[in-house]
Amino acid sequence: MEENNELISWSDFAKIEMRVGTVVSAEIFNEAIKPAYKITVDFGDFGIKKTSAQITKLYSPSEIIGKQVIAVVNFPAKQIANIQSECLILGAVDEDEVTLLTTDKLVKNGLKIG
Repeated sequence: MEENNELISWSDFAKIEMRVGTVVSAEIFNEAIKPAYKITVDFGDFGIKKTSAQITKLYSPSEIIGKQVIAVVNFPAKQIANIQSECLILGAVDEDEVTLLTTDKLVKNGLKIG
């Protein structure tokens, strides 16, 4: 995997809106080219957003429902097959496996990561 060692400024980092949300639904995304799930995440006061995630190697849909995740919520919407992805759930990437970034304690949906 190629590394990007370019330094960013604090103001660059501050532009990234990362929030905690709870997965409220997850299902197999049959229309996706690579194995993925369609996921809906509740960000509290920041709304409910849809996305897809290629996390099928380590997680089943039932395993992630109710899990709190960390996501970037201020990317423009992106068309992925037949859904508009409205956020990017974050994870640690190891070749083709993705481990979700989560909270270690239950927190309020919508809390900002900083």
